[in-house]
Amino acid sequence: MGKKLYVGNLSFSVNDNSLQDSFSQYGTVESARVITDRDSGRSKGFGFVEMSSEQEATNAVEKMNGQMMDGRAINVSEARPQAPRENSGGGGGYGRSARY
Repeated sequence: MGKKLYVGNLSFSVNDNSLQDSFSQYGTVESARVITDRDSGRSKGFGFVEMSSEQEATNAVEKMNGQMMDGRAINVSEARPQAPRENSGGGGGYGRSARY
């Protein structure tokens, strides 16, 4: 099991600090981040926690998966590598050929 964990079904009230506090009882948390919408800043309902060792990560998954956090049963699993994004090259070409 990897060190980075995926945490899903988070309440919108959960922030980075509360996520870190919840997982720190199972080992050293290297980082904890709730993913937010770029435009609104609102939580997307999931995040990632990085534990300092494989054993701590395994223990955290076993203990935290299915537990209630701010009124919701969270899902905790090993994070999968990020898939490459489609159409990630361009941005519409703003300003590329325009002469001012």
